[in-house]
Amino acid sequence: MIKWGISSGTPADSYYEVRSDCTDDVPKSKFKIKAGKTLSVRKWQAAFSTDGCLDIASVLSRIQKGGVHPTVRGEVWEFLLGCFDPRSTFDERDEIRQIRRLQYARWKEECREMDSHVGSGKVITAPLITEDGRPIKDPLVLLEATSSQNTSDSASTSNKNGNVVDDSADQITDKQIIDWKLTLHQIGLDVLRTDRTMVFYENKENLSKLWDILAVYAWIDKDVGYCQGMSDLCSPMIVLLKDEADAFWCFEKLMRRLRGNFKCTDQSVGVANQLQYLASIIQVLDPKLHDHLETLGGGDYLFAFRMFMVLFRREVSFGDSLYLWEMMWALEYDPDIFFAACEEASAHKSKVSKSKLKGVRHFGKCDKENTKNGPEDTEGPVPISVFMVASVLKEKREKLLQEARGLDDLIRILNDVNGNLDAKKACAGALKLHKKYLKKVSSFSCYIKQR
Repeated sequence: MIKWGISSGTPADSYYEVRSDCTDDVPKSKFKIKAGKTLSVRKWQAAFSTDGCLDIASVLSRIQKGGVHPTVRGEVWEFLLGCFDPRSTFDERDEIRQIRRLQYARWKEECREMDSHVGSGKVITAPLITEDGRPIKDPLVLLEATSSQNTSDSASTSNKNGNVVDDSADQITDKQIIDWKLTLHQIGLDVLRTDRTMVFYENKENLSKLWDILAVYAWIDKDVGYCQGMSDLCSPMIVLLKDEADAFWCFEKLMRRLRGNFKCTDQSVGVANQLQYLASIIQVLDPKLHDHLETLGGGDYLFAFRMFMVLFRREVSFGDSLYLWEMMWALEYDPDIFFAACEEASAHKSKVSKSKLKGVRHFGKCDKENTKNGPEDTEGPVPISVFMVASVLKEKREKLLQEARGLDDLIRILNDVNGNLDAKKACAGALKLHKKYLKKVSSFSCYIKQR
């Protein structure tokens, strides 16, 4: 166990080593581990009963004060994301974990049968297939491949759009398989760019884990598949959880929250709802700023697109982004998240009374406010991430009003946030705005009802 005398006051990023040649290029951590506030190893272990039930209320309270100690962060995230029910026992969680690991192994094997690069320890960065399903005999693919298929010079080939096509290989006709295989090299390109300053990813095994998880996810979630930005969301799971299957399930639970962000059409972007929420919040809380942004041509709030897509990974250091995420999840925590997210929990569900955790104290702070003061809303509460972006705009308010004369100025001012955002300050600001917004909306609803 790490003693607080050694670790208290330590920057969060000290646990996530940066390559020596990149230390000047990465944002500096502003979050420090603090004894008595950060959820420590000792406090985490003390939150469990003898049979393994977790006192989630005490855990949420501690996280909201000072985040999670890096040494137990992976375990804590499994609860925050809904992988496990806090009312479950040690034995029940072990059983669920084994079921999930077997399921992931089956999905991975299914993917490996469709493409032998999955599980091979390789990361593919060149196209494997044409859009009409013909395998590509590309030199880079051949160099990286571990397939037992015949790749000798005597194989029959032809040229299609600059790619060497292997005519001797069977053409794939299943459109779902074609679409999936067409994404694999893009996943590889993104994986090699993700958190490349970290020593952790100098280990090729960790790179291949990230590629495998994203490849498997792209296959099982065919509606979304793979989109740029997912590697930024998945990377922390690989870093925090040693077992690949456990990391996959944490990522899968996170994507249940965020997958709508990645569903884009010709008419709208996936984060359209959050951008609309953001516009409404600024309009209610700061009409002057909203009008100014509209005048600049930023009334659609598309400038906030990236913040929503990758959850502030560009605005803060790696360690601070983890702190920011766990703060948001703790603030939004719903005690029924496990049952809402896990179909495989149906057998376990019957063993536990959901009413045991229905007290307000078991909700995150934002959900408490929504429960007590929020207006009736069939679409559910506004995500805390929206208030986080609103707090960034509030922080830059004066500069935006005084200096921004066009969209370029708006982008420039907000780009100053990159690497400089104070995660703790942003969380505090988001909470204040959340409370203020609910109060104003509630007052307006009462006024309408009285008329």
